Amino acid sequence: MTVAASAAGRTPRPVTPAGLAFGAGAYTFWGGLPLYMAAPAPAPALEVVFARIAFTLVTCAVLLFVLRRWRDVGRQLGATALASVLITGNWAIYTYAVISGQTLEAALGYFINPLVSVLAGVVLFGERLRRAQWVAVGLSVTAVVVMVLGHGAFPWLAILLALTFGGYGVVKSRLSTAVSPVASLGAETILLMPVSLAGMWWLAASGQMTMFSHGAGHFWILALSGVVTAIPLILFGAGASRLPLTLLGLLQYINPLIQFLIGLLLFQEAMSTGRWAGFILIWCALVVLMVDSLRAARRNPRPRHGPSDGTPAGTLD
Repeated sequence: MTVAASAAGRTPRPVTPAGLAFGAGAYTFWGGLPLYMAAPAPAPALEVVFARIAFTLVTCAVLLFVLRRWRDVGRQLGATALASVLITGNWAIYTYAVISGQTLEAALGYFINPLVSVLAGVVLFGERLRRAQWVAVGLSVTAVVVMVLGHGAFPWLAILLALTFGGYGVVKSRLSTAVSPVASLGAETILLMPVSLAGMWWLAASGQMTMFSHGAGHFWILALSGVVTAIPLILFGAGASRLPLTLLGLLQYINPLIQFLIGLLLFQEAMSTGRWAGFILIWCALVVLMVDSLRAARRNPRPRHGPSDGTPAGTLD
């Protein structure tokens, strides 16, 4: 049973081709994001985050104007306040990880993230873990201990990335399919604009801003962050409202797998014996979790004719 289903006391959402396409598309896009995050150099991590907020709002504003969905934004401000805080923290941590040459640890965070969804079901919604899920949690805890002992450092970035994005996924999954993903993301960035403007002012005052001092090409690379950020988040919002959390968690493995390969093969980041051992344990935990989730899904077949709660199908616009 999924977190969303158990919390609401209703039948899990059915799997649809549109939901699968949105979810898989979002995670594939995110998997390749490290290739873009290296491009804005020498901009500091905070400038990239503040630019992402501002230019994502511009992107959403254009889409909402074209789609004529401005009125939806006002209805989403309250519901997306927590999501705004979580996604900003996630952006900041992820940007710092990639810029500082820690793409592999960022990948580890997103490998851990499905387990955050499992624990959220226990802590927030009173679910009981099955035996296999306890095994997966135990393997994950062991993996962290092994990495601390073998790699010599606690994977703080990985844990924080998993917690912030895992929490963001839970919040977004609580929104119905009637919520426009573009309006939801627009509301999130509106709430974050004061942070972005204050941050830009501070960077300019301290002489750290690079947006206007490194040529037009550098400016447009930063401006592109709006599109790069908005596309996968809109796809994720559409997928999260159309898929059970279990399947959404399984699709997420696309993202860290691509990131892991980029960090290892393209960025050639170091992999100590302790880190390899930790990754292998996490992968074992994910295999256990995946097999258990698939078995649970077979024991609880989903309805063929849509959700039983009467939630409308919704559209991307």
